[in-house]
Amino acid sequence: MLKHDTLRLGRWAASVCLYASLGAGIAHAQAPGGSAAEPGAAALQAKYTVLGAQLARNQFQRPLVMDSTESAQAVSGSAYAVINYPYATVLAAFKDPDNWCEVLILHLNTKHCSADKDSRPASLSVHVGKKTPQELKDAHALTFSFTPAAARPDHLAVRLNAPKGPLGTYNYRIDLEAVPIDGDKTFMHLRYSYGYGMSGRLAMQAYMATVGSSKIGFSEVASENGVAKAPVGGMRGAVERNTMRYYLAIDAYLASLAMPASQQFEKRAQHWFDATERYPRQLHEIDRTAYLNMKRSEYQRQQAPSVKP
Repeated sequence: MLKHDTLRLGRWAASVCLYASLGAGIAHAQAPGGSAAEPGAAALQAKYTVLGAQLARNQFQRPLVMDSTESAQAVSGSAYAVINYPYATVLAAFKDPDNWCEVLILHLNTKHCSADKDSRPASLSVHVGKKTPQELKDAHALTFSFTPAAARPDHLAVRLNAPKGPLGTYNYRIDLEAVPIDGDKTFMHLRYSYGYGMSGRLAMQAYMATVGSSKIGFSEVASENGVAKAPVGGMRGAVERNTMRYYLAIDAYLASLAMPASQQFEKRAQHWFDATERYPRQLHEIDRTAYLNMKRSEYQRQQAPSVKP
């Protein structure tokens, strides 16, 4: 392959790997430790019990367990977490597609998000791009269907699905489940994955071999000699980094709800950035001022009714 072709693929792959945080599931790809079918409230409560020791003691210094899987045609990530908010608050927040746009815009690569509640099913139009300011015409558009599969007093299950993505990627999905637990808290499972064809896989491999070669995830895997352990890299590392970014965005959104409406976005943007900086090896990309200025501008653009992506 010519040098300029490799560089071109690397640039595309950087976008694909970072955009992957927006999607989930290839044909209901199986989550780590879970089933491909809708597990339901009882199964998620059981998972909470099983993960009790890991939630209490882990590398994250918060009640969080993360895992990821990779196959020849898909990559997926899962985050199980206890969040310090009442289940009723979580249910009200995430059964509403408008609130998902408030979450998604916090990610570095999300440039714009708008919800259409009148479509059947409801949908989200999301534009994703670089980690720096970007015109919407230069970003990639994904359309997610929004399905609240369960919105009951004991179980929330929301599914977002985008059939097509950039560079041969497809079937992006986000799945969020939540159940109430003792202490007026909530146990949640966030899962996402996406599929890719040959062109997408080649681009991602080019990215991982160049600018993404030093990037790592959170899980530890055994080395080739089977003795030492090291943080996972490659596509699993990328999917884990974005799993964490979206889990922190959910937490930041919930943390902002106690503020007056006019102050909520600023609260959650600062909360999100500060939380990501607790994991600088995996998540640091730009400085605080650059992030906040970019997000303020993008959020203002997102709120403007005249903007037609």
